[in-house]
Amino acid sequence: MLRKIFFGFLIGLLALILWNWELVAYGARQGYGQVKIVWNAKPIEEFMNNPQFPDSLKNKLRLIEEIRKYAIDSLGLKDTKNYKTIYDQQGEEIMWVVQACEPFELKHKVWDFPVVGAMPYKGFFEKQKAIDLRTQLEAEGLDVSIRNPGGWSTLGWFTDPILSNMLKRNEGDLASLIIHEMVHATVFIKDDVDFNENLASFVGDTAAYYFLASRYGKDSQQFVQYVQEDQDYRKYSRHILKGTRLLDSLYKSLLPYESLESKKQKKDAMISKIMNSADTLSLFKPRNANPRSRLPNNTYFMSYHLYQAKQDNFKDELNDNFGGDLRRYIKHLSEKHPFL
Repeated sequence: MLRKIFFGFLIGLLALILWNWELVAYGARQGYGQVKIVWNAKPIEEFMNNPQFPDSLKNKLRLIEEIRKYAIDSLGLKDTKNYKTIYDQQGEEIMWVVQACEPFELKHKVWDFPVVGAMPYKGFFEKQKAIDLRTQLEAEGLDVSIRNPGGWSTLGWFTDPILSNMLKRNEGDLASLIIHEMVHATVFIKDDVDFNENLASFVGDTAAYYFLASRYGKDSQQFVQYVQEDQDYRKYSRHILKGTRLLDSLYKSLLPYESLESKKQKKDAMISKIMNSADTLSLFKPRNANPRSRLPNNTYFMSYHLYQAKQDNFKDELNDNFGGDLRRYIKHLSEKHPFL
């Protein structure tokens, strides 16, 4: 009897694996890629004790530890073993993220994963796999893009190392990135990537001001540089989000019987108008005004929506309900939204 139950269970498990083979194979590849990075990461102490390792990079490693401590002690973010090791990328990209959208609708393609739920992007540690997926999705008529993330959070499944390319960032950008990823390990809601990414961006960008002010002072070059870069990014983001609304209105006005060529012409004209008008923004550091060789597609606009569309909502809630106390706000959110 037990043997029959065991074999029945085994057959059921095998059937389940075969039914979800694509997801199982993808998970196995991702797990292998992540384990490879974790396995080859080395403790920070090895670099700090290496006389040939540049002093400027040692200072960045000390800074990351200060950022971690600030995020834990002053913001109440979860203390993990993350960012205590380093993985040497040797100047190469190690992850490629594929995003896709409907061509005439601002609607993400989503992939369903265990635990985290629906995600509007799919990551790969093998570049060719990302390219193959892009080719497949483009053949289906979708807008597709591939990007390289500066960092990512494994939500506690692995020990996230410092990636060597992170050390190329300036102090403010580095603080924002590390805090952003630490937020993911503290507050993360299944099936709500818009909330997760917008919150992590809001806390990371906002807390970077507080950290830099306490570490260097508001008159420091580090603080001033971050203010200028962040304000430029926010102004550009607002412009792109406004463009996103214009695109949405255009797509909703397209007629069902309208030709594909007509739709493409209207879409390209609107995107061209949005991108060209960005050159008129008053920025501390003007963006490159050279014409683009290729117009961005819907994934470009949806990426800004994914990371920036809710910033004013979080800001208002922080100020109105918590008097600007970011630590209390994070505590409230972590209690309201138990981790996964």
